[in-house]
Amino acid sequence: MNIGQASTASGVSQRMIRHYEKIGLIPEPPRRDSGYRDYAEADVARLRFVAHARDLGFPIDEIRALLGLWQDRGRSSADVKALALARADELGRKARILEDMRATLLDLAERCQGDDRPDCPILDRLSAKA
Repeated sequence: MNIGQASTASGVSQRMIRHYEKIGLIPEPPRRDSGYRDYAEADVARLRFVAHARDLGFPIDEIRALLGLWQDRGRSSADVKALALARADELGRKARILEDMRATLLDLAERCQGDDRPDCPILDRLSAKA
């Protein structure tokens, strides 16, 4: 199948497919005599895997590791679990940071009168020294 068909089948944009090939996350497929890439079902499965891993927040280096584990039939599921738990911990840390940011913004917005006067605690906070 060509790149457009692989994109449709995997849900990964053509641009991202080319990018994943360029960085070696997926192997570049053979080309037809016409020069078009010729993707197999295994390539589409790999693209889906990458897309699902990205949706779960895994960075490229960890996706490489997961792909290696996926292809290694002698793998230990403990290795996969460790990667998943580490990613979940990191996402939890980021979620706490985002929630703190949100709470600060809501607090600042609550203290802002939002009227015609120039006084604004939001701008005061943004311009304050660290």
